[in-house]
Amino acid sequence: MNINLRQIVGLAGALLPAIAMGQVSNGDFETWTSGAPNSWSTIDSGISVAENSVYSFSGSKSAAVTVNTTTQGSTDFRQTINVTAGQNYEFSVRLYHTEGAVKARLYVDGYQGYSDNSLTGNWQQLTFSYSATASKEIEVGLRFYDQTGFDGSETVYVDAFEPTTLGSGGNNGGGSACASHSGVLNLTTDNYGSETSWQITNANNQVEASGSSYASNQSYTEAVCLTDGEYTFTISDAYGDGICCSYGSGSYNLLIEGVSVANGGSFGASESTSFSVGTTSGGGSGGGGSSELTGYYASANGLSGYTLKTELYNIIKNHNTQSYGDLWTFYISYTSDSYYENDGSILDMYSENPNGSDAYSYTAGSDQCGSYSGEGSCYNREHAFPRSWFGGAVSPMNTDVHHVFATDGYVNGRRSSYPYGDVASATYTSSNGSKLGAGSSASGYTGTVFEPIDEFKGDFARAYFYMATRYENVIANWETNSTYGDAVLNGTSDQVFESWFLTLLLSWHSQDPVSQKEIDRNDAAFNFQNNRNPFVDHPELVNNIWGN
Repeated sequence: MNINLRQIVGLAGALLPAIAMGQVSNGDFETWTSGAPNSWSTIDSGISVAENSVYSFSGSKSAAVTVNTTTQGSTDFRQTINVTAGQNYEFSVRLYHTEGAVKARLYVDGYQGYSDNSLTGNWQQLTFSYSATASKEIEVGLRFYDQTGFDGSETVYVDAFEPTTLGSGGNNGGGSACASHSGVLNLTTDNYGSETSWQITNANNQVEASGSSYASNQSYTEAVCLTDGEYTFTISDAYGDGICCSYGSGSYNLLIEGVSVANGGSFGASESTSFSVGTTSGGGSGGGGSSELTGYYASANGLSGYTLKTELYNIIKNHNTQSYGDLWTFYISYTSDSYYENDGSILDMYSENPNGSDAYSYTAGSDQCGSYSGEGSCYNREHAFPRSWFGGAVSPMNTDVHHVFATDGYVNGRRSSYPYGDVASATYTSSNGSKLGAGSSASGYTGTVFEPIDEFKGDFARAYFYMATRYENVIANWETNSTYGDAVLNGTSDQVFESWFLTLLLSWHSQDPVSQKEIDRNDAAFNFQNNRNPFVDHPELVNNIWGN
């Protein structure tokens, strides 16, 4: 029998005992039994804990902790873990305050820092660096404290409780919420996850954050907190073949305050990317200014204007073209609603109601179009950049997932191949408020346009900036393919769009910043066809190219 080195390593890993990692059990609160989160205990009677699938930071669930007392000795939520002498642990947890009249306090072998209860309606992070002086059991968890205005009952959502770092260094001591620059590493492992490790080092080569001992073919979200300065992100593979694409389809994307600073998946034994945080780095949701481009975008660093656009074209061209049928598979795997209802249905930007219940929802796979008789019949494949504009079912544009979205078939049909625009008077309005009608005279175009709701305008704008960049070599020839395309395209390969439409896109891009949904979809698209939308990773590049 022939067994290669990989197989030997895999067999050895299966036989060796697990290394003590101080891991928090069920820290993502995905596992529940009889209404209680596995491995967790409410020590006292002043709080109740329920499973929640609407608000989650990672995975599909969180713990909804409801505080019902002003007696602080009755509000602890904990579990017991093992730590190893001489090891340093970075404990962290995500909290979502609903009313702001309750504080949470991190507990790691004693009471540590407090949450900021004034930050309601958003996730925040508590962290604490713990150095184990002896191998022993310790308790970790939270205590809840009532504040001024407490009305006797308030819910705090808890998720992603974990030791994010096992190693030296760490700048998150004191247990307070991240007061500097928060970030996240989205990591998907290949078939041999235990071979993957990573670390972030500062200018003095001290380790600020790190991770290892991952499972195979799993997705992880690792939180980081960095002060202003220069850093290097290094990802390593013990076997020396990266995490994509010889043995699985792994990938990584490190984002600092929503901006990608390092990403990829195809490398040898290791790959390092230097980046800056603070006054020297780019970032933001559409502002101008310079951008420090590294990793996947390193060759474009220091460029601006249409020269920058051309280099981005060189980076993202030659993606792996998929079939039209493969789009259905992508939607099943990567287009579920984990952001609004969080019910796993298809997330359709033409029908999603971000402020309430959707009028209808679609089950991935079983509700594909087919024929439709009205809204709610089925979902299909909507070319945000209509395919008649680029000449029909032509590859690779026709199946480029960066602009082909799952949408309601009927609403897609009403949108037809009209341009996007600001509607002055609507002749049709979808269930979520998307409109079809005459364009506003103030926009400079009064023909028929389709206007999505504000929540998703930036998504569509960045899809158009992607199309203008990815197809820079051919887009100048598309102007006369369609009457409606002619209204939008100006027949050039640099500006690409007519001035009225460029102004619209810039406005939408600025008003609707990059969301976590877009970041996750961009990562998935990279796995699917091996290229990225630069304007999701670096939204500041829009103004660096078109801002003037």
